Amino acid sequence: MPDADVDALLIERVKRGDSRAFEMLVVKYRRRVERLIARMVRDPDKVQDLAQEAFISAYRALPNFRGDSAFYTWLYRIAVNTAKRALVEARRDPVVLESSLRVAAEGDGDENSRAGGELIDRLGDKATDCATPEAVLASREIAAAVNAAMEALSEDLRQAVTLREIEGLSYEEIADVMNCPIGTVRSRIFRAREAIAQKLRPLLDTPEGRRW
Repeated sequence: MPDADVDALLIERVKRGDSRAFEMLVVKYRRRVERLIARMVRDPDKVQDLAQEAFISAYRALPNFRGDSAFYTWLYRIAVNTAKRALVEARRDPVVLESSLRVAAEGDGDENSRAGGELIDRLGDKATDCATPEAVLASREIAAAVNAAMEALSEDLRQAVTLREIEGLSYEEIADVMNCPIGTVRSRIFRAREAIAQKLRPLLDTPEGRRW
């Protein structure tokens, strides 16, 4: 059964008062929601709490869900809004802001490498065709370069390319999540890819004029 149909059945069960069905949706999407929030908030101590807050908001709003978009698109929009509120609150609190900046500066090596690796997989990494030590080292260097390029992006570009390349959402779904025209989504993803390509060209020995 397609994912959308499974989600629809679970949603109907939730609306009939079956809380266990919502727990199944949480299990299904928790990692993806946490990953999305982590790419926005950059404070690992807050990610799980914000993900839980997003799921609580989704549970409360679920009776109003009409299925005009896919459930996970609707859920991602809630997660994005939850993360954005947290960022606004952090900017108002000097102590929280200082902590967040410190975490971002130090970085989470495992998570950053994982995110960079996922993006490389999507873009077609030609440096990891074999598992030699040289290939492994090249893969790590490329993942680090991708992560550095993503960190340098503005929030809207980073969010758009993350949703597309890492989460695999369609342009239409990203436009729904980010609440902007699809043309804006395409522009943001194009600019993000170009910025990442600039960082990767020296490592991949890619000729000017080609992205990868």
